[in-house]
Amino acid sequence: MRDTLVAPALQLTQVIDSGQKPAPRFPSPSSPQPSCCSPDCFASPVSLSLRAPYDDRRCRAEHRQSPALLIDFLPAQSSLGLRRRPTIFRHFVHSICLDDDKLSQSTRTLGHDPGIGIMDSVLRQSKAMCPFLKAASPATLRAMSTSARPKASPCGGTMSKLQLYAHRCPVMGKALAVQSARTGGAPAGLRAFSGHGKAAANRARIHTSRNQEARAVDNPILEGRDEARIPPGMAVPRKDAAPAVGAGLSHDAGKFNYDAFYNVELDKKHKDKSYRYFNNINRLAREFPRAHMANKEDRVTVWCANDYLGMGRNSRVLNKMHETLDEYGAGAGGTRNISGHNKHAVELEGTLAKLHAKEAALVFSSCYVANDATLATLGSKLPDCVILSDSLNHASMIQGIRHSGTKKIVFKHNDVADLEAKLASLPLHVPKIIAFESVYSMCGSIGPIEKICDLADKYGAITFLDEVHAVGMYGPHGAGVAEHLDWEAHRQGRPSGSVMDRIDIITGTLGKAYGCVGGYIAGSNKLVDMIRSLAPGFIFTTSLPPATMAGAKASIEYQMEYDGDRRLQQLHTRAVKEEMNARDIPVIPNPSHIIPLLVGNAELAKAASDMLLQDYQIYVQSINYPTVPVGQERLRITPTPGHTKEYRDELVAAVDEIWTRLGIKRTSQWAAEGGFIGVGEPGNVAQPLWTNKQLGIEEAAQEMKATGDASQGFTEALLARESHSVTRVASAAA
Repeated sequence: MRDTLVAPALQLTQVIDSGQKPAPRFPSPSSPQPSCCSPDCFASPVSLSLRAPYDDRRCRAEHRQSPALLIDFLPAQSSLGLRRRPTIFRHFVHSICLDDDKLSQSTRTLGHDPGIGIMDSVLRQSKAMCPFLKAASPATLRAMSTSARPKASPCGGTMSKLQLYAHRCPVMGKALAVQSARTGGAPAGLRAFSGHGKAAANRARIHTSRNQEARAVDNPILEGRDEARIPPGMAVPRKDAAPAVGAGLSHDAGKFNYDAFYNVELDKKHKDKSYRYFNNINRLAREFPRAHMANKEDRVTVWCANDYLGMGRNSRVLNKMHETLDEYGAGAGGTRNISGHNKHAVELEGTLAKLHAKEAALVFSSCYVANDATLATLGSKLPDCVILSDSLNHASMIQGIRHSGTKKIVFKHNDVADLEAKLASLPLHVPKIIAFESVYSMCGSIGPIEKICDLADKYGAITFLDEVHAVGMYGPHGAGVAEHLDWEAHRQGRPSGSVMDRIDIITGTLGKAYGCVGGYIAGSNKLVDMIRSLAPGFIFTTSLPPATMAGAKASIEYQMEYDGDRRLQQLHTRAVKEEMNARDIPVIPNPSHIIPLLVGNAELAKAASDMLLQDYQIYVQSINYPTVPVGQERLRITPTPGHTKEYRDELVAAVDEIWTRLGIKRTSQWAAEGGFIGVGEPGNVAQPLWTNKQLGIEEAAQEMKATGDASQGFTEALLARESHSVTRVASAAA
């Protein structure tokens, strides 16, 4: 290849030196430039490289073309000693870096003409002057520009075949060498990588065919308000490079000291008091909500489990799991595609689809995986997709957005006005996903689902609703908050047109209110089939065990038929909140079943948790950064139907004593400082999502008044009555 290029290229150089005018000419630095492009989009001489337009959407519209390869074979001052040499090739060559499918897909979606005629015209003109282009077809150029080959260099990385051939060219090769020497870094065109920095750590290319990071639309670096920090391995002068991750950690003849690095990271967690300690808690099915610690004789009461309804010990669920285990064994035997697909998966997914009134559902190993895989797949496949994410979304959703490689916009928590402003800033034709939750687990707030659906309809977005902490807990059938908002319609079996019906994608878990393990999505047939066919998190993992899926199905069906467990749980939640507030304990106000007690200090939160466990045999886990922001540390309490008055009295008394012993701020003290995240703020009273009518309080009050059953106090009488009903139904079901 090198021999075939040398002579023609030198002849081309002689033509330039002779002053002959090459024809035709392409846009020069003095040519009118589209307003969308940065000044260097046309004017700056570059070597064979990818040049991203300043504004992708506007650039496509004004150029009427997709971003592609910008070629400049002869820089203004080349390595051959010729000054201010005219540029031969400077133009966007359409789709050299894009395969035909992507080009046609994106241009059709955006309403642009693919520009094939323009591309062919440019290639024909280029072939008249370049022997390399003359010998290659457009298909060959595309193939070579997208196929990577390893390249040994100080920075590692790869370069395309087209770039390798450019290095062999007597003109381009020397120009690239000059550029590399000038910058003191990677050879021009080399796709360098670095293990340093947040972006590299977040890259997971298996989810997407696009070689890019998830990027915030309102990034200050992109807007020119800040300077980007370039890690080592990029083409920058060495004196400007950031220090390597392992600087100062080398030993043994300069080798990296991995153990020292691990210790540094762990020391950071210890110093900011966010290091996580795992307590050995063994929940007892026959003594719920009790558990034993490492020593079986050490009994504790668990007040922070996510088995909200105690379904992990429900007799119907356990019996079904025992039967399935005896007949089908312990494991699934493989992935869904290879021997792991069975009747248990089919039946469970059918039950989940029915629960949410959707066409189909898909089961994953956990809802973390379900959220990650679904958002990553959708974001990477939808052309030019933008994902709008609530600022308090769970880590699984955040990671899914990062893995998608698509653009992201974070809107303020539950702020519909902020969300609409960000939606309005995007073109209507751009695909958009609004990702949010129904119940936010660390503060207990409820997402404005109906209003977000209205915005999605108005701005052409689809909705992605995480109901992880709501399924089993809300609605007449336990389908979540979306069902709860149209209680009567769903109770009467009329889901059409409801809020839940308007949600495009619902995700949930089998590991919280349903007491098992696993996660799922529910939506349209085509959506579910696409995720089933493309999501690595679903394809490349072993299926849930048959016994687990059978138990989960039994649990869901039980809660679809009977709402007594969730009504009793809500009554216990109200009782705990009322008693905590009566003792000036700072409960973060919310309308859900979550009871967060504000501490505001990581060390104090850990100390309070330890004292509860060691001195009072009560287990309540402290919640620190990064689960919650620094300064908002808390204890998170989750009552269940099994937390009777005896347990409640013990908890409230213990918390009150510990707040005094540790000097933790009470509600009145937060109020004196103006309030904080809802605590001590005047007028901030959250109305429970479950109404008195839905809980049957009004009806029960009339009955107890007539029979005189409220001698011990209405609340306790109601709790005793509901508890007896729950026990009776559970025994009958077993």
